[in-house]
Amino acid sequence: MKFLGIDYGSKNVGVAISDEEGIMAFPKDTLINTNYLVEDILRIIHNERIGSVVLGESKDFYGADNPIMKRIATFKEKLEEHGIPVHYESELYTSQAAMRGQEELPKSDASAATIILQSYLDKLKNKK
Repeated sequence: MKFLGIDYGSKNVGVAISDEEGIMAFPKDTLINTNYLVEDILRIIHNERIGSVVLGESKDFYGADNPIMKRIATFKEKLEEHGIPVHYESELYTSQAAMRGQEELPKSDASAATIILQSYLDKLKNKK
């Protein structure tokens, strides 16, 4: 099954996709966060035959929700209304890790989504 990873931001949304086996994550794109974001994501899900979404969960060092978490939770609910299974994965440090060695900020959003998705895939693999 293919997975879609999402690093949700107030301006940009990084997107990553796994291989068919759900083993490796790869950067896909960086989308502008507009009123059409759900439709844009649903289009990717349909075109890429995605079975499940992994969404970055934004918490602080103490485990409390960051201010953007309300928007992330609303976005998750909208995807789930379309029958899409959505799972959270911690995004702590992903943006900083993604920016290492990157010259362009938009690339870092897709890279952060890749890190989020790969973390989730690794946990799934370790459960098996």
